[in-house]
Amino acid sequence: MTSSPVSRVVYNGKRNSSPRSPTNSSEIFTPAHEENVRFIYEAWQGVERDLRSQLSGGERGLVEEYVEKVPNPGLKTFKPIDLSDLKRRNTQDTKKS
Repeated sequence: MTSSPVSRVVYNGKRNSSPRSPTNSSEIFTPAHEENVRFIYEAWQGVERDLRSQLSGGERGLVEEYVEKVPNPGLKTFKPIDLSDLKRRNTQDTKKS
């Protein structure tokens, strides 16, 4: 019996000293990026609109919330974070340095 090779990602431990994203607040967005953001935003607005109409009008089946049947016990203590707040705090910390 032959086993298939297992591939692993191996890091050499070196850190790249240059930042991966621009450090200034004026980021450059391509037209494709803006189109993707607009598509996702409009799609999400449609989901929220359908959810509101479903809740107010008693309609059924437009939007369904996904809930795990068997929750992962490792996520029992998981607390979501506000990414906007985290970015704001990191930006403030960078300005203090």
